[in-house]
Amino acid sequence: MSKKRLSSQQTNQLLTLLGDRFSKNSSRDTDLEWAPILQKLRDSPDKLWSLNEMERTGGEPDVTSYDKKTNEYIFCDCSSESPAGRRSICYDREALESRKENKPKDSAVGMAEAMGIELLTEEQYKAFQKVGKFDTKTSSWVKTPAAIRKLGGAIFCDFRYGQVFTYHNGAESYYAARGFRGLLSV
Repeated sequence: MSKKRLSSQQTNQLLTLLGDRFSKNSSRDTDLEWAPILQKLRDSPDKLWSLNEMERTGGEPDVTSYDKKTNEYIFCDCSSESPAGRRSICYDREALESRKENKPKDSAVGMAEAMGIELLTEEQYKAFQKVGKFDTKTSSWVKTPAAIRKLGGAIFCDFRYGQVFTYHNGAESYYAARGFRGLLSV
């Protein structure tokens, strides 16, 4: 068994969990049905591994949309707050290596790559907030434009006062209430 494959028992448990979550949250995308999503998942063991990593780190992944152009279902971390297993991290490896003292355990970009998922862009984060109200007490790093990152910064978002806010910080900063949300296309 490959490192990035789930056992049949883990696969069945994850598929049951995802199916139950999809049913409970059908308002996230009322036009979708579970059967074709389930088939896509069964045909994509590498994606199942990534979804399991999202779940393992507290993301509570769920289908939030369907891309007709690519024929892919979009899964996002739908935990009410930034996933607990992905907080207290800086933005990327460069930022992590730049810290001389009190280094965080990892970076958002590094963790996302290792999990096989993508950080949400600012635009995706704003669209995602139409699915529900997320990050009302925490914040999440989002994919930072190269021009901002080149200057040492990184951006993050949260939802306060009924709207999404985008902020900036040094990429090397990290806080107990800041993590990241991931996206996976299946």
